[in-house]
Amino acid sequence: MPISDLIQLMREKAEAVQAVVVKIKTLKEAFQYTLDLTRRQGGTSMVAMGLQNQELNLLEEACKTADINFLKPPLRLHANDIHTALTAVDWGIAETGTLVLDSSSEDVRIATMLSETHVALLPVSKIRPDVTVLENEINAVLKSDDSTYYAFITGASRTADIERVLAIGVHGPQELHILMMEGNRE
Repeated sequence: MPISDLIQLMREKAEAVQAVVVKIKTLKEAFQYTLDLTRRQGGTSMVAMGLQNQELNLLEEACKTADINFLKPPLRLHANDIHTALTAVDWGIAETGTLVLDSSSEDVRIATMLSETHVALLPVSKIRPDVTVLENEINAVLKSDDSTYYAFITGASRTADIERVLAIGVHGPQELHILMMEGNRE
């Protein structure tokens, strides 16, 4: 399947579960989008996971300029304070609009579960048509000696009670924004 078709399918399926999908070209655009979103929502703090140290330093400086508190691990100390979490994800599954994220770190789990808004950075090169195409990559992870925990995230947190009354954000973020990055992380 051509990459343009994968991108379109990923967008359609993610939007069908109320995710906001935006195409970007650079990491700088991702940072600006996340900062603008946090400010627009009235948030005062954010955290980033899965970025390299140099990228984290740039984001921290941008947060200072935007008057947003940049939270650093250990996030257990900030569990009640996380408004926005920006995370780099490992893969996207176009068939379902699902994100796959290595959540072995407690800090990643805290960021993606306790933030008000989750902004996921997905390189388009990491979009796969369906979960079966990920089989080799997942098997390689499972065969490693390390203990691993992968989260499959489809849309914002939602649940319904016995009367089928839908509640958003009860067990996780109220909003999921997917930034599909076409360029390199520069």
